[in-house]
Amino acid sequence: MSLAAPTSLAELAGLFLRLGTTAFGGPAAHVALMEEEVVRRRGWLTQQQFLDLLSATNLIPGPNSTELAIHIGYERRGWKGLLVAGTCFILPAMLIVMAFAWAYVRFGTLPALTGILYGVKPVIVAVVAQALWSLGKSALRTWPLRLVGGAALVLGLLGVNELLLLFAAGLATGALRWPTLAHKTVPPALLKLVGAVAVLALLPLLVGLGSGNTATGAAAPLGLLPLGLAFVKIGSVLYGSGYVLLAFLDADLVQRFHWLTQGQLLDAVVVGQVTPGPVFTTATFVGYVLLGWRGALVATLGIFLPAFVFVGLSIKLVAQLRQSPLAGAFLDGLNAASWALMAAVSLTLARTALLDLPTVALALGSAFLLLRYKVNSAWLVLGGAALGYGLQQAGLLGF
Repeated sequence: MSLAAPTSLAELAGLFLRLGTTAFGGPAAHVALMEEEVVRRRGWLTQQQFLDLLSATNLIPGPNSTELAIHIGYERRGWKGLLVAGTCFILPAMLIVMAFAWAYVRFGTLPALTGILYGVKPVIVAVVAQALWSLGKSALRTWPLRLVGGAALVLGLLGVNELLLLFAAGLATGALRWPTLAHKTVPPALLKLVGAVAVLALLPLLVGLGSGNTATGAAAPLGLLPLGLAFVKIGSVLYGSGYVLLAFLDADLVQRFHWLTQGQLLDAVVVGQVTPGPVFTTATFVGYVLLGWRGALVATLGIFLPAFVFVGLSIKLVAQLRQSPLAGAFLDGLNAASWALMAAVSLTLARTALLDLPTVALALGSAFLLLRYKVNSAWLVLGGAALGYGLQQAGLLGF
């Protein structure tokens, strides 16, 4: 455990309510913001503890940044902290998305968000770059780990499956450690981990979410229970980014059940991507469009509930892994690959964010303020949003 002073539930709630309101940019950005707050600002966790939790979230289905928040809550205040941190990270995003959904249903369109994103994305690039530098000091602390991380970054950019990358990196570092072990045995915790992740990886096929397994025909009956179960299923099996979420929602809600049109689904994903907090609040938008505020609440609960369950089940396993030299080496490989996956997403984000000289200047200025004056990233995000919106209203963005 960290040596930081005990954390109150109010402190946990305050931090994650603020992050849920200001954390734009998707999971990589959320991880960067959490690292800034809980490692460097508050000292609640060490870099190594944070990386171990990040790797654990990468191995289970569901929204990675939300699962990381849940893990942090447990580390600081046990089961109560787990519930408080996760709920407080989700709640602001859910309410913001619900407001957008109300406007969408009421007026048939989405409020203009282009200017806000123009200003926010360059700031997020700077925040993530700072986090990658900080996390890299722990994740890539030896030359073998740097080689593993570099190889994982290249393969990640080439589109190799993230679970394959994680396990390949873990196996590589475990194999390097094996000859130095006094007792050459595989710890039970490592076998449990591999078995559990294998089951979770195969779960989409078992519940009918494999590719090409959609049915056509009449629309399925729509109600709160079927809606909730549909999102519980998706939340239980989804690995990957918001783009993977789009594919799963299309398979079930558009192609199989015929509850949504393609246009409505794309609008839902846009709102999930451009609002702060977890991308999975796309479910909130879909639920509201289909069944009003009750549908929004049920869909949100359905897609996030598995995350709390999976984190709760994996907590002791992560602690056991660090107690074995071989499993610890495996976890070091996972950490290096997790860093690489975050770096790959960040490069993609940078390509979409740094569009011209003003956005490059905004990213560099944000990096300077973060490194030189330790300005809280939340203020930089809000400042970028205000600047982008102002430029759009003044007609200076050209779109």
